[in-house]
Amino acid sequence: MDVKQGLMQIRAMLIENNASKDTVKMVDVIAQRASLPAAAGANADSILQLVRMLMRNPVSNQNVTVYNDLVKIESQLETQAVEIRSLRAEEERIANAKPKSYYKALKKEGKKD
Repeated sequence: MDVKQGLMQIRAMLIENNASKDTVKMVDVIAQRASLPAAAGANADSILQLVRMLMRNPVSNQNVTVYNDLVKIESQLETQAVEIRSLRAEEERIANAKPKSYYKALKKEGKKD
């Protein structure tokens, strides 16, 4: 994932959560740095990783409100990740279910032995 795109998604989530202006300003400043040509190749594994990096930023360490805004975003993203994982597990379980005829044949083979 492109860092600048991820930061814009985080910014949108912050605005949706009515985060403090300091938090949005910090994300804007980092997004400006991410738009520089030197940072063009910067990538992140996920938005959650970006949020955790922002939480380690000196600005968030000095300002409790900024840190709390980022913790709220982190919590939302973790909840979404858990929901997605459970949906995928359920889909996989359903996809791997065997038909009734398979179990009947298995039962017949067991009786033969």
